[in-house]
Amino acid sequence: MKLLRFFIVGFVFGVVLTKSEAISWYRIYEMFHFQSFHMYGIIGVAVLTGCIGIRIIKKREIKDYKGLPIEILPKDKSISRYLIGGILFGLGWALVGCCPGPIFILLGTGMFSIVVILAGALLGTYVYGMVKDKLPH
Repeated sequence: MKLLRFFIVGFVFGVVLTKSEAISWYRIYEMFHFQSFHMYGIIGVAVLTGCIGIRIIKKREIKDYKGLPIEILPKDKSISRYLIGGILFGLGWALVGCCPGPIFILLGTGMFSIVVILAGALLGTYVYGMVKDKLPH
């Protein structure tokens, strides 16, 4: 029962992404061809919301749901990690036409062919976990 609020937030988030057409292959296609501002607007609002949320968490020293302080550790600054990772992520997103976030939303809408994409995302995450110590970070 304690986790019910997380399921409710996830459900609402899925409805918002669906209604805003953020899970639409056509909208993603438009974005990568620079034909529409729609997805860039959604991404921009998400980044702005995240920045404001992090600022509030740090300023008010908000605790997590277990009552523990939320620690936001600084990330290593490395051009290669963001450049290579961003290119791989963007290429995967463009080739598949699906960001990893909405995979479960698309499953929930009945697009069962997305299971192939989910399997690829899980495989990619597994492979990264196996080789991460050998990569430049």
